[in-house]
Amino acid sequence: MLERLILALALAVPAAAFAQAGKPAAPASTPPATKPAVEASAPEHPRVLLRTSMGDITVELFPDRAPKTVANFLQYVRDGFYDGTVFHRVIKGYLVQGGIFTRDLTQKRTRAPIASEADNGLSNLRGTIAAARGADPNSATAQFFINVVDNPRLDYVSNQSGLTWGFAVFGKVVAGMDVVDRIQDLPTAPQGPFAGDVPRPLVVIEKAELLPAPAAAASVAAPAAAKPAAGKKR
Repeated sequence: MLERLILALALAVPAAAFAQAGKPAAPASTPPATKPAVEASAPEHPRVLLRTSMGDITVELFPDRAPKTVANFLQYVRDGFYDGTVFHRVIKGYLVQGGIFTRDLTQKRTRAPIASEADNGLSNLRGTIAAARGADPNSATAQFFINVVDNPRLDYVSNQSGLTWGFAVFGKVVAGMDVVDRIQDLPTAPQGPFAGDVPRPLVVIEKAELLPAPAAAASVAAPAAAKPAAGKKR
């Protein structure tokens, strides 16, 4: 089941692989190793504003915990790469995913993939943003997803295989989680190369911009995400 999820979260998703994407799995019988909650806001944590067709989402990034992933994301922001891309995959009670397809569901060309930082001790809790990838743990490029529930099944377990590597959390939503929730509530259907889970209407990231330090400091910080009780896993 997790392998099907990994393929569905791939950065270059063929229609057949996307069609295999499953809904959230049942809780695992064995709880994951305990991980620390995402810590509270720090002044050195940059913030990025995603202006979408459904409202604004502000994410705070953690370069101290995921330096390569944050640097990669910020470079795409500075390049204007995300402007005009869409949230192309929405599963209610699971996640919303985007960052690589245009309005006509054409995949944009990316830079080289980066090494996985999923073993940074951060958990895929509600409101966190993580790097999407393919079956290879070191295949993340521009695509990301926002967890709409606690998804510790997506956390790093070991480096034994792509199935156990998990997905690298590199930030969290600090404003606009209500927008994310509205996105997850949209109806979905097959569209373009995808067999399902495409929201209607498509939600466009009209602009992604790095907030200046004063604006970031003035933003209202969300409370740190709490680690779910042991045994709750996706």
